Amino acid sequence: MNLDIPPPLGKTGYASEESGLKNSVFRLPLHVPFRIFVHSKRQIMIVCIAEKPSVARDIAEVLGARNRKEGYIEGNGYQVTWTFGHLCTLKEPHEYTPSWKTWSLGSLPMIPPRFGIKLINDPGIEKQFHIIESLMSKADLIINCGDAGQEGELIQRWVMQKAGAKCPVKRLWISSLTEEAIRDGFAHLKDQSEFQPLYEAGLSRAIGDWTLGMNATRLYTLKYGQNKQVLSIGRVQTPTLALIVKRQQEIEHFVPKQYWELKTVYRDTVFSAIVRKSDEELAEEAEKEKENPAKKKAQPVENRGIPPITDEQTGRELLKRIRQVPFEVTDISTKKGTEAPPRLFDLTSLQVECNKKFSYSADMTLQLIQSLYEKKVATYPRVDTTFLSDDIYPKCPNILAGLKDYAAYTAPLAGAPLIKSKKVFDNTKVTDHHAIIPTGVQPQGLTDMEKRVFDLIARRFIAVFYPDCKFSTTTVLGEADKIEFKVTGKQILDPGWRVIFAKDQQDEAKENTEEERTLPAFHKGESGPHEPMLNEKWTQPPRPYTEATLLRAMETAGKLVDNDELRDAMKENGIGRPSTRAAIIETLFKRHYIRKERKNLIATPTGVELIQLIHEELLKSAELTGIWEKKLREIERKSYDAGTFLTELKQMVTEIVYSVLSDNSNRRVTVVEDKPVSIPKAKETTETPKKRTRKSTPKAASKTTSKTGSPPKPKEEPATPALPEGDAIIGCRCPLCGKGTILKGKTAYGCSEWKNGCTFRKPF
Repeated sequence: MNLDIPPPLGKTGYASEESGLKNSVFRLPLHVPFRIFVHSKRQIMIVCIAEKPSVARDIAEVLGARNRKEGYIEGNGYQVTWTFGHLCTLKEPHEYTPSWKTWSLGSLPMIPPRFGIKLINDPGIEKQFHIIESLMSKADLIINCGDAGQEGELIQRWVMQKAGAKCPVKRLWISSLTEEAIRDGFAHLKDQSEFQPLYEAGLSRAIGDWTLGMNATRLYTLKYGQNKQVLSIGRVQTPTLALIVKRQQEIEHFVPKQYWELKTVYRDTVFSAIVRKSDEELAEEAEKEKENPAKKKAQPVENRGIPPITDEQTGRELLKRIRQVPFEVTDISTKKGTEAPPRLFDLTSLQVECNKKFSYSADMTLQLIQSLYEKKVATYPRVDTTFLSDDIYPKCPNILAGLKDYAAYTAPLAGAPLIKSKKVFDNTKVTDHHAIIPTGVQPQGLTDMEKRVFDLIARRFIAVFYPDCKFSTTTVLGEADKIEFKVTGKQILDPGWRVIFAKDQQDEAKENTEEERTLPAFHKGESGPHEPMLNEKWTQPPRPYTEATLLRAMETAGKLVDNDELRDAMKENGIGRPSTRAAIIETLFKRHYIRKERKNLIATPTGVELIQLIHEELLKSAELTGIWEKKLREIERKSYDAGTFLTELKQMVTEIVYSVLSDNSNRRVTVVEDKPVSIPKAKETTETPKKRTRKSTPKAASKTTSKTGSPPKPKEEPATPALPEGDAIIGCRCPLCGKGTILKGKTAYGCSEWKNGCTFRKPF
């Protein structure tokens, strides 16, 4: 890949002949990771660079560095400094070619021969970078202590490259921020070269997002935007929006069909007539078996029962037919079964659960689990596996012992070997990081929201060491005038792990009373009077996406899959990464392509029209985008070449540009203002790659974007109505969403509709 940056690392890092240390080997002792090294009769200075100040402080404390300086902490032979999100970004278009400053169809496609990086234009960023640059210029060894993931690797590599680091580099790779984990990580430092594929995958992602985003956004804005609105296109955001729009159209175009259910009450138990499966249902089952051969039934089940009742007259005739005929029990079968504990959490499943239980947004959940990680009570959060590696098993008793608030559940596990299930411990299912679990550190000072998230994680972890839940399922068949009826009941024989979720189970039982009910004692051959009934029903449209169901759909490239094993198999083709999906959803909100109605995600008129406008399937297909994501993961595993990925991406972008330019249909996006939301400022959102940045970054991005040139200004949003000053604002209608009222928080006024997506905020 052509980059205007230093060549890849060697085995010893960024070494040069001038450093005099190219062939030096730095060995950190296992038991004392923070000693002062001596080389050539002088102290060797080791620079550690962390992902943020709070993490740097934790590391410095363990290393014995306690002398605080501006932008770093020094002591014991170490200088511990930090970044705060991205300090560097890919260059703007005009920084490659001045002619790209002006938005013009004639300049597309914009594909630089070499990609370069630059500092983000922000005084705070520039100041911190120069501190880092100065430290690295004098360092004998650099230890990359960045976030242990793809994005974290990219952030730190870019900083080291921009700073011109020339000394060897080691990598700290840890899954929690406890003192024990940090000490162990420093005792087993890795060569930076081991993470070159991870860096190449992150770099490919950044370049891919830049290439597609810059070109497609300018292309569609100039071609279809009517000079009124910037039409933002993204490699991940556009297929995600397409999922929401498609579901919305399915709901709008859904034609309900009337049908009737035949039931009867015998001995205070409701039996339902067995209905033969339709051809569509049989075809759907066959497709599912094809996708998941492991779940294929050994023997096909007989398609028995009456045809679906689609007209009332037929139903009335059946009702009349069985009314005077006694009901007879023809068969009773009981099947015992077991239910394994729920899987441990990866980031997506945690976000799904928090959205279902607490209505937390995906982004809010990510912030909360990140906070728990930084408070040392939970392990690394940005993971896509629900498994643990075998080396975690010996540590589990101590982790359980540390969960003192859950002593009632951990006490039965003490004194005996813990259950070790293959559904929990599997080295083949763990790559960089394991599932999210507690660290064993006693939580202190958690907010109510953090407590809820931690509670979910702790209970899941305890549950995997409990025995399976044992139950029996009883199915009773009966008939009246040769029409078959059925009822099923479930009885818990041994709750096993379910005792840990007793309250949740009670709530679920209320929702699923038919599945959990206990049946009376029936006997084969018994008969008696019954009370038949005919209930009118209507087919229901698919439900709108919530953040929970959208996250699942992104994880499986648009297919909603309940089965854990099948979902794991499809993760390779998911849209985006666990760590970026929340940001993608937030981006769609900010660009006002979607809005929230209670928990439902609704596409705005502009979002709908944008997807309808795009005829190039590559831009909006969830499955195709999933394939690209799979290739990025293969780059991480060194089974696919980053250069090939970028070549294919550039070819795709070129084909899209020529396809759109040849469109003579005069299609346009009609900008329809959605009253509850405001029109976004184009310059803040047009061409900023999707990266984790500090709060000041959007301001910086808007400055740089304005320099690149922009299309004619979008239509200005009407001025916000003036609000009273001070506490007089409380109770007034929200000027942003028009639905909620103004509330007073600790540091700012906000909207009562904040849970539903309103972002109004006015600091005191």
